[in-house]
Amino acid sequence: MNKQSNIYTVFYIVILVVVVGTALAITSMSLKDRQQANADNDRRRQILASINITPAEGEIQADFDKYIVGQVVINEKGEETGKDAFGVNVAAQVKLPSEERQLPLYICKIDGTTKYIIPLYGAGLWGPIWGYLSLNEDGSTIYGAYFGHQGETPGLGAEITKESFYGQFPGKEIFKGGQFAPVSVVKNGQKPTGNEDYVNGISGGTITSKGVSAMLSDCLAPYKAYLEKLQKSK
Repeated sequence: MNKQSNIYTVFYIVILVVVVGTALAITSMSLKDRQQANADNDRRRQILASINITPAEGEIQADFDKYIVGQVVINEKGEETGKDAFGVNVAAQVKLPSEERQLPLYICKIDGTTKYIIPLYGAGLWGPIWGYLSLNEDGSTIYGAYFGHQGETPGLGAEITKESFYGQFPGKEIFKGGQFAPVSVVKNGQKPTGNEDYVNGISGGTITSKGVSAMLSDCLAPYKAYLEKLQKSK
């Protein structure tokens, strides 16, 4: 075959694409399990962060098994429907009406007390935001919080990952005077129109702050019946 011909050039490019594509596909498949394991461990790390636990490298799974003593999946009525909270895709569930959602809940033991961890998922300015909120045994008082994002602006919306923001949540209540009232995120120096507890939003990150506030309201509301049961049991 004439190496200077167009046919040879096209043939060479096709063979090269096939070889490189095959090699990339094989590499991707061989790394799939490891990539999934890394993603799962990163999620475990985030869950633990909401109860102020920072595992050492290589100890994430061990610490998760140590502190997370139970997992349940519930419905909006507060009824248990499953056990595999980790297997629930929260991003998919928040798109459903609240009465149709599978609601994952992690039960934790730390310092001799029980904590309940609720996953959160919402929308920021440039992409999804998410987090985990841990509650004390009373089902109302926030013990800790963790927030993450996909593409918020550094120095602005991305500040939700900093302690200066999430550190405001511990001690806040999501029931006020017996009424369900998720914590609001408001502009610094302002107060919410209702009587709910609140934290200061991110300066210059108004849309992300509103996204966090909406996420808290949307994701916590379906857990209301379950949390009320916790309060009645105390």
